[in-house]
Amino acid sequence: MTIVSISPDESNGQRRGKRILDETVPLLPSKQEETGEFDEFNGASFAGAVFNLSTTIVGAGIMSLPATMKVLGLVPGILLIVFFAFFTEQSIDMLIRSSRAGKTVSYGGVMGDAFGKTGKALIQLCIIVNNVGVLIVYMIIIGDVLSGTSSSGYHHSGVLEGWFGQHWWTSRFVILLVSMLAVFAPLACFKRVDSLRYTSALSVALAVVFVVITAGIAVVKLLAGSIAMPKLFPDVPDLASVWNFFTVVPIIVTAYICHYNVHPIENELDDPSQIKPVVRTSLALCSTVYITTSFFGFLLFGESTLDDVLANFDSNLGIPYSSVLNDAVRVSYAVHLMLVFPMIFHALRVNVDGLLFASASPLSSDNRRFAIITVVLLSIIFLAANFIPSIWDAFQFTGATAAVCIGFIFPAAITLRDPHGIATKWGKILAVFMIILAVLSNAIAIYSDAYALFKKTDASPES
Repeated sequence: MTIVSISPDESNGQRRGKRILDETVPLLPSKQEETGEFDEFNGASFAGAVFNLSTTIVGAGIMSLPATMKVLGLVPGILLIVFFAFFTEQSIDMLIRSSRAGKTVSYGGVMGDAFGKTGKALIQLCIIVNNVGVLIVYMIIIGDVLSGTSSSGYHHSGVLEGWFGQHWWTSRFVILLVSMLAVFAPLACFKRVDSLRYTSALSVALAVVFVVITAGIAVVKLLAGSIAMPKLFPDVPDLASVWNFFTVVPIIVTAYICHYNVHPIENELDDPSQIKPVVRTSLALCSTVYITTSFFGFLLFGESTLDDVLANFDSNLGIPYSSVLNDAVRVSYAVHLMLVFPMIFHALRVNVDGLLFASASPLSSDNRRFAIITVVLLSIIFLAANFIPSIWDAFQFTGATAAVCIGFIFPAAITLRDPHGIATKWGKILAVFMIILAVLSNAIAIYSDAYALFKKTDASPES
């Protein structure tokens, strides 16, 4: 993909630097800038791009997917995962096509090209709301897993608490502080997405470890006859249960949101034309992980599957070495989230900078601004995770709303706006369907969640 005119002797790094000059996406620094060495970054590899995009996709959402099988049944649940993978690929394709036609190199640039400054600011705000919420939730989960949590008067022991007992250094605050200083802060200092390719590969591997352990436990118990095959289709006793099916849509939508990192990854590719194969490969990999997790997680726990299946690994699994396997699952998941954190944070920082300093020089060229934004954002996320641990429900609403805009409504709106006349008739039909489905399903889901919450509140005095 050629976006600017270049001379034959220009290198890949120089070409990408020119492509990004007018956008809020950071300039690609040379290797000298990061390491002090004297050779230039020559572009990211296909494998590195796949790992980075896959890490953006596979986050905390994986733990909620087995619960969607409990609502829908295995067959509709798996079909819905495949359906939204296809929709995600189509929505990203809409962004890439519009980006190439408008010669823009960021999601904000595409929105700005179609809807002006207001559109650009709106997508940046949605990404900020979504990513801040996601990162706070990630940190809360890491704290719960490692240091424990209390709910309904019962204390769930964390991994470190179970190993060493209750001490000041196994407290939530200390564990999150150490995680912040030892993991989050160093990884957040990288200016290039490609610099995270090795941690992203490890993150994907840890997600696979969780799947393998869960599948192994389920198969062992199935062969022993201690679990039965779960339901294949949902129970529909009344109309209210039909509305309840829509509550799973925001969960699956959120599980596939990666659109804000597509352009940064494309900008760093050695061959930017590979971005579509990168997207397809990442979606295929993540869909496989999602389907396998959903199937074996629901097979293992059945109707006892909790909203966060990780909570099911807090009790005796009924097989040898149960406690060891429980700890392996929880620790691998906590480390997985730690390594996902910098990928989500990278997009958050870029969009905060683009929203607040739209006319400033590229963020990667201003170390002082880069450091200040990084420290402020990490501090906000850290404090929120420590002192507002009950925000999960609130961010389910705001996160789902922002996520559906990022993933489906805005790409479809760009296609319908079609400022460069590139949209096909099929593309516009798909865009209309995408918007209608996204708005209706999320409206019903929010209504259903709110109705269930108020109903539970009203019923509590009687109980």
